[in-house]
Amino acid sequence: MSGILSRYDQGHFFCEIMGTSGTPPADYTAAIRERLDTLDLDALQRRAEDAERELYNLGITFTVYSDKDAIDRILPFDVIPRVISKDDWATLEAGVIQRVTTINLFLADIYGPQHVLRDGLIPPELVLQNSNFQEAMIGVKVAHNAYANICGIDVVRDEHGDFMVLEDNARTPSGVSYVLENRNMMLRAFPDLTSDISIRPVDDYGPKLQEAMVEIAPADVADPQVVLLSPGTYNSAYFEHIFLAREMGVPLVEGRDLVVDDNDRVYMKTTGGLERVHTIYRRLNDDFLDPEVFRPESTLGVPGLMRSLRAGKVAIANSVGTGVADDKAVYAYMPRLIKYYLQQEPILHNVQTFICREKEALAYTLDNLDKLVVKPVAESGGYGITVGPKATKEELEACRANLLKDPSNYISQPTIALSVCPTLVEGEVEPRHVDLRPFAITGKSTWVLPGGLTRVAMRRGSLVVNSSQGGGSKDTWVLG
Repeated sequence: MSGILSRYDQGHFFCEIMGTSGTPPADYTAAIRERLDTLDLDALQRRAEDAERELYNLGITFTVYSDKDAIDRILPFDVIPRVISKDDWATLEAGVIQRVTTINLFLADIYGPQHVLRDGLIPPELVLQNSNFQEAMIGVKVAHNAYANICGIDVVRDEHGDFMVLEDNARTPSGVSYVLENRNMMLRAFPDLTSDISIRPVDDYGPKLQEAMVEIAPADVADPQVVLLSPGTYNSAYFEHIFLAREMGVPLVEGRDLVVDDNDRVYMKTTGGLERVHTIYRRLNDDFLDPEVFRPESTLGVPGLMRSLRAGKVAIANSVGTGVADDKAVYAYMPRLIKYYLQQEPILHNVQTFICREKEALAYTLDNLDKLVVKPVAESGGYGITVGPKATKEELEACRANLLKDPSNYISQPTIALSVCPTLVEGEVEPRHVDLRPFAITGKSTWVLPGGLTRVAMRRGSLVVNSSQGGGSKDTWVLG
């Protein structure tokens, strides 16, 4: 190669474009490699800067609460796509559907007969004492047993190219707007890369989401009114709330725009008076949803919303209490739960996980802190993680103190040599670690958006891909 990939060195990692180190690249990436190799690096850099400027002008930003100097910023966008073969996608799609099906069966069980707890498959205290378990949901029926209507399953690839699930996101997973906007940006700015290559489309996500919201509405409603409930303009994902409401063709509302009447029906305030609401796609956490049941001081939610849900007068997506299914300690039991509910072997395996609430796992973690990744079980966004091989002595000692103080709040996992993808960084093409978040929508059945959000760690050697920790994103091409 003589172009932008001529000096690219993937190291010993699996590369999403080049394949396994030391072996010829896969045939399915040949056309893309050839096109990349014809590009001029300086011209590519200028086009990348133009693309990022356009993203900012379009308002495609997210909020970093911890940065007082740059609260709103764009998610760094890398112009070199991540490519997934047709066969690899078939495996991923089947594995995600299997996983989401199990999550919904698990939620229906723990908020219903609780067979899985009585059968001893998972420790009852891990569920019943979980901060995300909501007693107010016990006995509440939801349409099609679809509790987690929107799921993001975080998947990684190891040095051999094998897929593994890193974590489940069953509360209010974000990032799908970047999937759709990244594709739009690539089609506009890089037609020379995308033309005449069969890439699975992603632009039907909005209609699919709207269809599922209609399917879970109360059964006696012929034409359900769907709304998207947002915490408001200061939320980190507010751009996405606007984007998805537009894609679905539904009103974007805040808690102050909704009321619940004496008959437990939900209404939306409009200039023409009150209008009945049947399905709420909510993008705020359980604690703020209904001050009658959760935080009394919350001004973001709607008083009486849980009364309406329990009465079957409204559907809420994702349903209340789904967070217990994406707790990182419960995650460790997912392979067993798949076998328990579906009588199947997992298609996508977990990363090996040590639950620090267990004595032997805690001892192993403390003895191997410098080799493991330690994560708090209820956090998201990359917060609170200690990556042992990259941590300083002081960070390791702080992690040790936290583990000894509250071991039940942590899990640990071996450090995975995450796959890499060629990435344009400061005028050079270098390998950067990536993961993948496929998005699944569940109503009567489960549909998976082809591809998903590829997040990329923009800092050299970093394994943390979260946007809140400096990560960026790439367009994800599933080949037809």
